[in-house]
Amino acid sequence: MSEPVLATEPEGTSLHQQVRSAVIWRSGTQIFGQLLTWAATFIVIRLLGPSAYGLFAMTQVVLVLLNMLNGYGLASALIQRADAGRRAQRQLFGMLILLNFALGAAQFLAAPAAAAYYRQPLVADLLRVQALLYIATPFIALPQALLSRELDFRKQALVNFVSALAGAVTALTGALMGMGVWTLVAAPIALFAVRAIGMTIAARSLMWPSFDFRGAGDIARYGGVMATGQLFWFAQSQADVFIAGRLFDPHMLGIYTTSLFLTQIFVSKFVPPLNEVAFSAYARLKEDKAAVAAAFTRSAQLVMLVAMPFYLGMTVTADPLVAVVLGPKWLEAAPAVHWLALAMPMMTLQVLYAPASDACGRPGISAQNSMTGAICLPIAFLVGVHWGLMGLVAAWFAAYPIYLAVSTWRTLPVIGVRFGALVEAIAAPILAATAMALLVKGFDMLLPPLPPLGHLVLLVGAGGGAYAALLFLFARRMLVESINLIRNRGG
Repeated sequence: MSEPVLATEPEGTSLHQQVRSAVIWRSGTQIFGQLLTWAATFIVIRLLGPSAYGLFAMTQVVLVLLNMLNGYGLASALIQRADAGRRAQRQLFGMLILLNFALGAAQFLAAPAAAAYYRQPLVADLLRVQALLYIATPFIALPQALLSRELDFRKQALVNFVSALAGAVTALTGALMGMGVWTLVAAPIALFAVRAIGMTIAARSLMWPSFDFRGAGDIARYGGVMATGQLFWFAQSQADVFIAGRLFDPHMLGIYTTSLFLTQIFVSKFVPPLNEVAFSAYARLKEDKAAVAAAFTRSAQLVMLVAMPFYLGMTVTADPLVAVVLGPKWLEAAPAVHWLALAMPMMTLQVLYAPASDACGRPGISAQNSMTGAICLPIAFLVGVHWGLMGLVAAWFAAYPIYLAVSTWRTLPVIGVRFGALVEAIAAPILAATAMALLVKGFDMLLPPLPPLGHLVLLVGAGGGAYAALLFLFARRMLVESINLIRNRGG
């Protein structure tokens, strides 16, 4: 069975080939790059310990807030805009330069206030050095938008791979040299510098900026709406660290944030590259609502096909997983990993909505959704934090179902997707992964005490085999169609 979105006409077929190529390059190199860089990342985690990551998390609240305003929304407008000539590109470049230099200055000046809030003087010094990151942003955002507009993700992928490798090498070197928390500051600076140079060369986007913004009102308005949504996203995504950072010591905050990092690897590292491709593809299809709807349901199905066994597998292997991946300094993170992994399927589905509604010219929908999360999640975290680490974890389960339900109700009509069609598309991965987790849990109860690595290998092997067998027996058609789509063959 052929992909319904792409079988309507030759132009659609061409788009299908472009999207498939983009996904392979953007996600394929992302996966390969992450396999290399994670090896260094987890060595660094073992060397530094929770306190360094707790201090770093405190700085990230400020950095993420200001990065919501750094102009990537303006760059997205360039992708969505039908006519974006050289003048518009120079205007965008000028906007990005002014905006990011102002943000860097604001972070430098706000650093002492942030340090006072967390009662950690070192936070001020860390933030001042991290302000250097804003210099690179204009030289990343503009070329990335130009390449994305043409669905040229091959060059982006190569640059991202090289820059991620540069960041990983810097992090590993810093940790081995005993730089402590400064390791976590140096690595992204190296990554951003290499990415800025590489993207500019790849897109041949070096140009004189224009500070005459007449005629660029549509770019500014679109970027402003997206930035508003991103500010709401900040409120929901950083509220836990902002609240807990005031009440937890760096060690306990490091336990929580690293548990969150581990459980969010799929949704934060693999889904965003897919969303970048999806946004560009949806923008091409936006005049055909049925095509957008079909593309979205298929995308959701493919993402959940991989996400569900990842998350539920992490839930049932949390103890040996933490021992093997993070090491003995982090064993108290296992209960948090176990429960946070169960919350991540909701987050994964939630983040798939924004590219579809934004590309259809309705960025206000994702802004409204983010506003809902910005209300629900901080309230839950404010209550949960008084019960310590696990209270903060429990807050996810109190707030996220409400957030996802409201976002689903608001978004699906805009992109033309029936709720029943979405449920039908993702039901098989959810049911198969749930059954797999139960089988692995039963198998685990029969095992004798084992070394963590052997224990983890046995559980992962059993889970992978069980999930594949369940899909083959009960959802064979969906499995075959998904494999054929990836291989670019008809069903």
